[in-house]
Amino acid sequence: MVALTNGASVQPFITHFDRWWNSAGAWVEPVNQRRGGESGVQLLTRSDPSQLPLYCKRQVGHLYRSIRYPFGRPTVLRECDAYRTLARLGIKTPNIVYCATRRKDQQWQSLLVTESLRGFVSLTQWYEESDSPELNQRVLRQVAVTLARMHQSGFQHGCCYPKHIFVKLQPGIASKADIEIALLDLEKSRHRWRAKDASRHDLRQLMRHRGTIPEADVLFVNQIHQLVLQGTME
Repeated sequence: MVALTNGASVQPFITHFDRWWNSAGAWVEPVNQRRGGESGVQLLTRSDPSQLPLYCKRQVGHLYRSIRYPFGRPTVLRECDAYRTLARLGIKTPNIVYCATRRKDQQWQSLLVTESLRGFVSLTQWYEESDSPELNQRVLRQVAVTLARMHQSGFQHGCCYPKHIFVKLQPGIASKADIEIALLDLEKSRHRWRAKDASRHDLRQLMRHRGTIPEADVLFVNQIHQLVLQGTME
């Protein structure tokens, strides 16, 4: 509260950014130190239970640098750009509710608020719960097609781990169209000159970070992915 000379007082101006910045929620990714700053993610519940919960990525001084931005740019802006790019390619990503940055106390503060993905589970969780090798193969086929579509545009995920690939089964599983794939956590994404450079980077990451996913299953993703890139499979 700000006091005035005549004894009256007024409430300080609260911006839209302030409201999101001060939102309370459970930390699903506790604040950690990286990229020269801090980053964390909160789960925000909404007063209307019919509305999707929100994830709020909150960062301070968290920047990336490139030829275009040698002095640094907030990483949430790159992630926001990536979500919009993939959406234009027809690849499912979280819906963006709010994204903004500001300079305060000589540091960047950044926010990215997205809706949760209703009905989706991470590929990691999928493997923890699935007991159908045949269904697993159909899921992996869709993962490969989705990644290939992204790579064909020269776009690289940059953090292609199973926990950032999400799966959703529609009612009825008679065809591949009943399986939907979504991609998350794109703050390390970038454009590459050649599709094969983007695909090589991401598929190597997927293999290294596959966890409990069998190596043969990741090799299957590679096989289908290459067929899509070569134009011999859609």
